[in-house]
Amino acid sequence: MISWKEILIRLLFAALFGAIVGLERERKRWSSAGMRTHMMVCVGSCLVMLVSAFGFHDALTYNNVVLDPSRVAAQVISGIGFIGAGTIVLLKQTQTHIKGLTTAAGLWTVAAVGLATGGGMFFAAGITTLIALFILWVLQPVEKKFLRRYEQRQLRFVTSDPADMTEAMGSLVFNKHVVGVHSSIDPGKKETHVYITFRRMGNKEFAEIVKDIQSHIRVKEISWEDNEK
Repeated sequence: MISWKEILIRLLFAALFGAIVGLERERKRWSSAGMRTHMMVCVGSCLVMLVSAFGFHDALTYNNVVLDPSRVAAQVISGIGFIGAGTIVLLKQTQTHIKGLTTAAGLWTVAAVGLATGGGMFFAAGITTLIALFILWVLQPVEKKFLRRYEQRQLRFVTSDPADMTEAMGSLVFNKHVVGVHSSIDPGKKETHVYITFRRMGNKEFAEIVKDIQSHIRVKEISWEDNEK
């Protein structure tokens, strides 16, 4: 049977490991899952592992009783999904722009760290925490710099005259930055919504395109957004 001192040490280490990862998420305010959430997940996972490994020790005194400590602990990995799902946000209904996947993956990792800590694998839990921190903190600028060349910007405008849409699109046919165009019609308002996707370009050049569209068509509304990580 494990001593109360060992239980305390494992729970405190789990809280520490969870706090380290949670602080990184809290620092950037990327989601509602901050330091306290990560600590709770890690400590809870640690306790589940302790209960799974040592909580049913008395049952082994009965004949024909065999316990598998991994069965209870394994449910943490599948059960953590509902918390991870709560951190994922669909930013725009008209697009598949999703935010929070990294935080969800971080919670899943923190749960595994808690299980390892509860199992007494302090070195594995500590190394995993450091690797997770490296991935979340150090690699993000590298990832952004690499993916910047693939960033896209979507321009949206609304017109009540399809002829205006044709005129506007005519000026963009040979634009090398255009990677996609689609439109939708709102019969009730008799409007046409046009979405033009551009690959990365300078702000000055993009401003000229917006100005050109505004000069060629009678737009009722115009907006744009950057698709970034």
